[in-house]
Amino acid sequence: MKKIFCIGELLIDFVAENQGNDLSKANEFSKKAGGAPANVACAISKLGGDSFFIGCVGNDPFGKFLLRILEEEHVNITMAQESDTFTTLAFVSLDEDGERDFVFSRGADRELVYDSSHKNYFEQNIIHFGAATALLGGPLEEAYNRYLFDGLTKNAFISFDPNYRVDLWKNKVDIFKRKCEAFIEKSQLCKFSLEEAQLLSGKENVAEACTVLHEMGTEIIVVTLGSEGTWLSTKHYQKNIASIKVTPKDTTGAGDAFIGCLLHQIAKHPDLDTLVENEEVLTQMVIKANKAGAITTTNFGAIESLPTIQQLEA
Repeated sequence: MKKIFCIGELLIDFVAENQGNDLSKANEFSKKAGGAPANVACAISKLGGDSFFIGCVGNDPFGKFLLRILEEEHVNITMAQESDTFTTLAFVSLDEDGERDFVFSRGADRELVYDSSHKNYFEQNIIHFGAATALLGGPLEEAYNRYLFDGLTKNAFISFDPNYRVDLWKNKVDIFKRKCEAFIEKSQLCKFSLEEAQLLSGKENVAEACTVLHEMGTEIIVVTLGSEGTWLSTKHYQKNIASIKVTPKDTTGAGDAFIGCLLHQIAKHPDLDTLVENEEVLTQMVIKANKAGAITTTNFGAIESLPTIQQLEA
């Protein structure tokens, strides 16, 4: 089984549970571990995979809490870093359908420093880039780009999720799109929400959006459509794959559970060079990943809601 390296932010989600989607009216918050790449790493490890987290937290109680959570979930944190800058915080509101909105207070996540020794571990393995905060400049973005280059030179399988957050990219959407294009071009797998696929392609129709995104370079695209399932697209075929029906409480982490489950299955596949052509295998992988995403929405918080292999198979 291939190792999976998840690169990006690890932060505290302060969740205003059951208080509507207006953060200005929220009085009570629950502290949760968060950050999309960290969630993906935990999703992989919960399913029995071999995951590593590369990111930075503050040398403070919040940072220590986050690293402890990852350790308890059996994620390898030997490549994680600590900074004297405070740990990044995100304030999350939930509406009645469990949909989220974010306000960020950025800190240590931007301080990740590139480590050239890591590239020796990337050989023939998988690197997942979660980009919620990684393309906003500073040492993190520099490290992010250099790890992409390392992954390509070491023949790693590259996975990319733009994790678009409106609060972080106000009045800078064109910059976000331009920076994402380099990763879409070089990735074998891209995971998008419908909003992200439309934004990055300039097309409203999901099939047309995927055609444009394939032209940028990526081979396999999965577009998560919430309760409508997942749109699977390659240059050979496109199809919608239904999800299971659940009553969602919190959609935080659903996309991360989905891509974590998908990457865990890809890590076990014997021939990644032919995976893009194998429609039946990819379809079954997405069916299973849909289940992981759906299960995650039935509880509050991302990491604690991620399914184990026993829950997924049940």
